[in-house]
Amino acid sequence: MSTFRLQLPTDPRWVNIVESNIEEILTDHAWCEQKAASNAITLITINSEFPDLVTDMLALAKEEIEHFDMVHEIIKKRGYKLGRERKDEYVGELAQYMKRSNTGSRVSGLVERLLFSAMIEARSCERFKVLSENIKDPELSKFYRELMESEAGHYTTFIGYARKYGTGIDVEKRWREWLDFEASVIAKYGKSETIHG
Repeated sequence: MSTFRLQLPTDPRWVNIVESNIEEILTDHAWCEQKAASNAITLITINSEFPDLVTDMLALAKEEIEHFDMVHEIIKKRGYKLGRERKDEYVGELAQYMKRSNTGSRVSGLVERLLFSAMIEARSCERFKVLSENIKDPELSKFYRELMESEAGHYTTFIGYARKYGTGIDVEKRWREWLDFEASVIAKYGKSETIHG
């Protein structure tokens, strides 16, 4: 987990907030998976000239939709309803940073989108770990531990493609800058029963 180099760990007490409204965290989580699948499709749409990237993003999109399905099954099994899509303020702030950081070239656009994606996966994975270790619900503890392992692989995929196709860009420097920015953003969160809240 330390390989993500996230600067600000999630306070485990956030799980107490989550436990006060399991239906809300599950709905929010389901929509996070849907957005992750959509993001992978967007990467394919904008960068269709890279066959390896297209192949891996297709696999990733399928996996995220499978996760959406898994969360939805838990929601149904517990007698909850999948609520309306939630606005993710945390992701919104990262998206604004991604747009500001793009120098206008196709390469810069690709690298920033990949680092944006890696950042969300890294934080989601960290949150899943905190949930798996602290939630008192055995089914959800196991579920989040399994998802954590999967999301870690996604993070690696995004970073790998940023390094591979980021010709002329210091990707390591950009990742450090992303980590600095994310720390300033996440400091405001951890107070609501959402994955990034």
